[in-house]
Amino acid sequence: MRRLLALGLLAALPLVQDARADENADLDMIPGAVATAAAPPAETAPAGGKLSLENAAGLSGLRPLAVPLPGRTPPRWGDRTSLDGRWEWNLGHDVRLNVSDRLDVFARDGLAFGQGRTAANNLREAYLTWEAAPRLYVEAGRINVRNGVALGFNPTDYFRAGSAVDQATADPSALRENRLGTMMLRGQHIAEWGSVSFAYAPKLFEPARIGQGATAPLDPHLDRTNAAARWLLTLHPDLGDIAPELLVFNQSGRTSLGANLTAPVGQQIVAYAEWSGGAAQGLAAEAIGYGIRTFTLPSTVRGLAGTAQGFRNDLAVGFAWTGESKVTVNLEYLFHEAGFSRTDWRRWYAAGRSSPLLAGVMWYERGYAADQQYPAGRQQMFVRASWPDAIARDIDLTALSFVSLDDGSALAQVSANWNIDRQWSAAAYLAANLGPPRSIYGSLKSAISATAQVVRYF
Repeated sequence: MRRLLALGLLAALPLVQDARADENADLDMIPGAVATAAAPPAETAPAGGKLSLENAAGLSGLRPLAVPLPGRTPPRWGDRTSLDGRWEWNLGHDVRLNVSDRLDVFARDGLAFGQGRTAANNLREAYLTWEAAPRLYVEAGRINVRNGVALGFNPTDYFRAGSAVDQATADPSALRENRLGTMMLRGQHIAEWGSVSFAYAPKLFEPARIGQGATAPLDPHLDRTNAAARWLLTLHPDLGDIAPELLVFNQSGRTSLGANLTAPVGQQIVAYAEWSGGAAQGLAAEAIGYGIRTFTLPSTVRGLAGTAQGFRNDLAVGFAWTGESKVTVNLEYLFHEAGFSRTDWRRWYAAGRSSPLLAGVMWYERGYAADQQYPAGRQQMFVRASWPDAIARDIDLTALSFVSLDDGSALAQVSANWNIDRQWSAAAYLAANLGPPRSIYGSLKSAISATAQVVRYF
């Protein structure tokens, strides 16, 4: 019945997607996020669309690993060509249709000709918006719901699991913006005192194996985004300069509470905080349980991690400073209580080196964290600096870093984006995982990577 419902909902949508294998193995430790919550539906936005063609080619320098990777040698180069479109149509009677889709073609080394190329159609969003009454909106379809005010990690971004698609950058702003939405029904009311919204996402399929490719050419991979029944209640009162947001989230009967708060501090600084708390297992236990449920891991590995469930907190607190030269700096402290402690990391290294089977289980735990877009470690600092029109007009520079407070290792990226004209843009990204082999970022396969990106707009 659930499969018939899913196919019925998708029948009205003009685009569907193929699923794709996880191309972001090097981004295991990068949580996806953006700085603002989802905006209310546009009341008078004109109909129209945008179309672009992108090519992103990258090289990676690999390192010896403290825990060996199972399977073949990781690819040293990769290329992605994407046709990206976003459209909006006014269907009349206060009804609008929004569609966001990206068709990808991949190539990478290490595979025979004809197998090194894959194609995937990522249907990010496809939904109808109906203004049922003044300032009362009802939406149905595949919607990318984003909550949270931080950049490095968003504890209240409850619909992020399984949504990641390939990106040229490690910037969490881009990772959260360009991802798969969730099939849901959502209502939102905007009043003088603020706004309130409620979203319900049904369970349509059983959970998918992490990294599993599409089972059919037009598979939209709802098993990645609709593998559990979820609902989210959001209250956003209008208190002037102080912007609070309260959230209640439920997944499969398990409830979490969340809160966001932003406030100006002087003329150049905005402080913000984001918190979520609820019953949860530790990362290792949750990952192994998921692997057993999806028949990826044998049940004999269940005892490798504890199963205790308790109240666990997630927190992101920081500030944004903007200077007179338009430079903006974000500095954040990130805390994920369910992540690996120092004891967990010692277990990870010891078990991963003891046998090939356990090495595969340990890397599965890291892959699960990436798929759910959790930090694998408990405590990090995140810093991001952006400088528009830095070198010359239309050339923007960005630098960011995640620094583990457990072992001092870090992921760092610098990038330059050149908006050549209305039809062309180019970007370059240089990223490095820094730290000794037995550290969070130093244990990842890629020591350094470089990516060049060119986009043609139509």
